[in-house]
Parts: sequence; structure tokens; C-alpha cells
Amino acid sequence: MALAAVAATLTAAGSSRGETRFDEVSAATGLDFVHFNGMSGERYFAEIMGSGAALVDYDNDGDLDVYLVQGTMLGEAGGERAIFPPQGELTDRLFRNDLEVSAQGGPRARFIDVTAASGIVARGYGMGVASGDINNDGWSDLYVTNLGANQMLLNNRDGTFRDVTEATSTGDRAWGISASFFDFDLDGWLDLYLVNYTEYRIALDRECFSATGARDYCSPQAYSPEPDRLFRNRGDGTFEDVSVGSGIDAVARSGLGVATGDFDSNGWPDIYVANDQMANILWMNRGGGSFSNEAIMSGSAVNETGLSEASMGVVVADLNGDGFEDIFMSHLSRETNTLYLNDGGGFFVDESRASGLGVPSWQSTGFGIAPMDYDLDGWLDLYVANGGVKGIEELARTGDPYPLEQRDQLFRNTGGGRFEEVSARSGEVFARTEVGRGVAVGDLDLDGDPDLVVANNSGPAWHLENHGSREAARRWLSVRALARPEGRDAIGARISVVADGRARVERVSTDGSYASANAPQASFGLGTEIGGGSETSVRVDWPGGGASEWRRLPVDRHVVLYRFSGS
Repeated sequence: MALAAVAATLTAAGSSRGETRFDEVSAATGLDFVHFNGMSGERYFAEIMGSGAALVDYDNDGDLDVYLVQGTMLGEAGGERAIFPPQGELTDRLFRNDLEVSAQGGPRARFIDVTAASGIVARGYGMGVASGDINNDGWSDLYVTNLGANQMLLNNRDGTFRDVTEATSTGDRAWGISASFFDFDLDGWLDLYLVNYTEYRIALDRECFSATGARDYCSPQAYSPEPDRLFRNRGDGTFEDVSVGSGIDAVARSGLGVATGDFDSNGWPDIYVANDQMANILWMNRGGGSFSNEAIMSGSAVNETGLSEASMGVVVADLNGDGFEDIFMSHLSRETNTLYLNDGGGFFVDESRASGLGVPSWQSTGFGIAPMDYDLDGWLDLYVANGGVKGIEELARTGDPYPLEQRDQLFRNTGGGRFEEVSARSGEVFARTEVGRGVAVGDLDLDGDPDLVVANNSGPAWHLENHGSREAARRWLSVRALARPEGRDAIGARISVVADGRARVERVSTDGSYASANAPQASFGLGTEIGGGSETSVRVDWPGGGASEWRRLPVDRHVVLYRFSGS
């Protein structure tokens, strides 16, 4: 669907907002994907981890496409021994978004499986995916993590990709989970941080048991942790492994999630790593290519009682509206999810209980997280995908062969970093159970409010379509910041939008969640009153220095802003 036609439908789509709800619409939109985790009854550790998703405009037509990561059969057992037989060829899938006008007159995403035409061949035991433009040609590339060798997929700018793993020297063979593209040395080229998990191989699999003596999945403590890797982009199509020189190699922990941010507001991007049943890591960027782990000193290594937790997913975002980037993590059941609020200098306070996010998560095991202003009221809300890692006794007693299913949760930000769970009144999908893992967020139908793709372990991928804010006529603005007209998304740029006397701040990134990549656009809900009618002001602070301002931007639309073109 042409973007001009989409734009013509936006006003109509945004003017009749009713009660907020999310509908699972994958059957209607063509997102036909069922994850296969290779289980055959052997209780291999890798079966419980699941995979991720990416929202990326790979063809540069202005709408978001979807990449979904697939698994394979585990062990020596043939496919005939699979408890849940695979549906179709086992490979990662790329779905092109061809927007269309729905029966109600508004835009709707429509997905076409273009995997074969794209040239992508990804048949490993897939875990995660990261997106970013590694050669500054203005087209998004992909990095896929696996249980085994990872893959770097370069966008050929014609709808196809080619595998450049060997050429780029990024094919780490450890058990990679999450990854992040970011420019740690501010030289204008995106570097790559890779989170590795444990020294696990099928040949090393151990037998573990539940409290009742039944065979169950092992915990990560049954295996040695792997150190993460940091790859510096040389700008010539190759990467250099700088893990040792940067200090990253000095710490080995069982990592699952990663998100970047400027936690001490000094202009240099830092790294936060969520580790499973080990203290988390805060790599503070000291410039000159070196990092130091300041998690303990900053108050972000362990929870408020001093305990390490089973950290799964992580996001970095301004969750209390003070302009500083906070950290939110999902955890194992009976641990609660954790919110660290940042004082602006890189020091954190655990506000999990006071925020309202702790107690409602007590019974759930969280993985992927999506920070988004789903109701466009100007405050970032949180979606958490849940699914167990140990057999749930109530489900096991029913004969369920994979008794890990749980309900996902939606938390509404009521202002200032206080949240209420609104799952029960936000759509039928929140009454359904799956083994939730990766989550990616972006505006798939270009109607102004954020949608979601959820990757369920050994289950169908969900396309959750957002049907508008709870109150009528809420305004919005989506910003894509480019470093130059022919260049890449300005990952790390800080975007500020002023509306109704308050600045909303987001940093451009694609990382966070669990094993997934979000859209690079910064999306802002502006509420019902935006001071100045249908216009607002925007400031972009660019990575490495310099700023641009736009004082009278129209709202209720997607805009692309180029460096130093503001007025």
C-alpha cells in the first residue's frame, strides 16, 4: 500500500478511539509462524529458552517488516520423535509488510512470507536477532544468535540478504542469546555487543529433577557461564573482537538480556546485561574503548535485599518522566520483576515494590519486555511476556507435555513511574496462555499507536494489534532520526518532544526485551492537550555531539528528521 494512501487514513483511524485493547490478529494479517523447540522428551536445557523477533523496515518502504527466529531438532533423535512435530521447513522467517486498508477504513498490516526470495538461509538452533545498519548504506542488516555459530546477514538493498559472517569475523560459536548494535566509540559505525549464556552443548546435557523427584529442566547453575563478546566495527566491512582490551572478557556470567543507554549522562553509551541467577553487569563506558563494571557501586547488580535473581529480559527507558534512563527487568516466579530508577548520575534505587510492578509479577516468569505508550497519554507502559522454565505442577498433572504456559501481563504507567496491572481489561489475549519469550514493539499499521509481535516458545507467534487509547483524540508523534539523508538510523540519539509543558524523552535504539529487536523509531504519546494546537517542538541530541531543533512540527504523523536540518 502506498504511504500516501496510508497517510490519508490516519486521521480517520485516530479520531474514533475507544477502549484500549490488544487483539491477536496473526491469522488475519498473515503472520503464519509456529516456533519449534526440538523437544523429544529428553528435557534438553535449550528447549526452555525460546527465541526472539525483530521489527525492521528491511526494504525501506516506510513500514515495519517482521523477522522470526526458528529452532531445530535437538540431539540425535529424528524429527519423527518430536513431541510437537514441526510445521513446515525449519528456518528463520522474514515477513514483508504490505499495508492495506481494512474493512473499517483504517490501515492494517498484511504480511507476506518472503524468506525464500530474500536469500536468507538460517537453519541453526536460533535464539535471538539484532538489527542495525553495519555499513552505513541506509539499509538495516541483521545479526542472528544461535546455540552454536551466529550469523551476520547483510542487506543487499534489493530485497535480499547475504551471509557475511566469515567476512565480518562475527561468527562466535558460543551459546549466544541477545545482541545489541550500538556505537560505543562514537566513530559513526555501529559496533556489536553479544550476550553469551552457558557452556552448554547437547553432549554436555545433564539430568535434573524437580522437588517431587520427577525429571525436569536444569537451571543455568548446572553449567559454567560464558563471557560476552564486544566487536568493534572497523568501517571497512569487518569487525574486530575487542572483548579483552575493552575489559568485557574479564567477567563471565550467564547472560540473557542486554540494553544500552547513557546512564551517567556523559554522552558515552553504556551497557547493562541481565544475568540468570548471577549478579547483573553495568558496563560504564570510560572512553578510549574501555569499560568498567560499576553494577555493585551503582546499586544495579542485585535487588534491594542483596540477592541475585534470574534476570531474563531487560529494557532501558525513562519510566518516571524525569529525563533519565531507568532499568526494568523480568525475573523468575517468586522473585518479582525489578525496576531500578536512575538519579541521572548512574546511581539506581530499587523501586520494584513502590512502583506497583513487583507484587503482580510474583507468580510469573517473565522474559521479553516492551516499553511503549500504548494509550498515548505521555507515559511509557510495560508489556511482559511470561512463561515458565520449570514444570508447573498444576499443568503437569493434566498430562501437559510442556507444562510451562502462563499469561502475559500489561502494566499501565499512571504517572511518575507508578504502575497498575490492566491485563484483565485490555483484551482476550491476556486470558490466553503460551510460553512467552521474545517481544518486539513498533507501529505495524502506521496508525500512531504501538503494536507488538510476541515470540512464543513451541507455539505460534502473536501479532497484537493495538486498538487505540482509552480516551478519544489523543495525539502522537513518531520520529525516525537519521544521521544523514543516505545514512543509517542515529542509534543513540536522544529525542525530546515538548507537549503540554512537559518534555518526553526517548533514546533511539533497537535493543532490549529478550533476544529481540524493536523498531528504531521513537514514538511519543502527547495526550489530549498539547499546547499550540496541532504542532509541537522536537530536539535531537546526536551521538557524538551536536543538536538539531524543530519548533513547529505537525503531530499525528510519522516524520523523518535528518541531522542538522532542523529550524
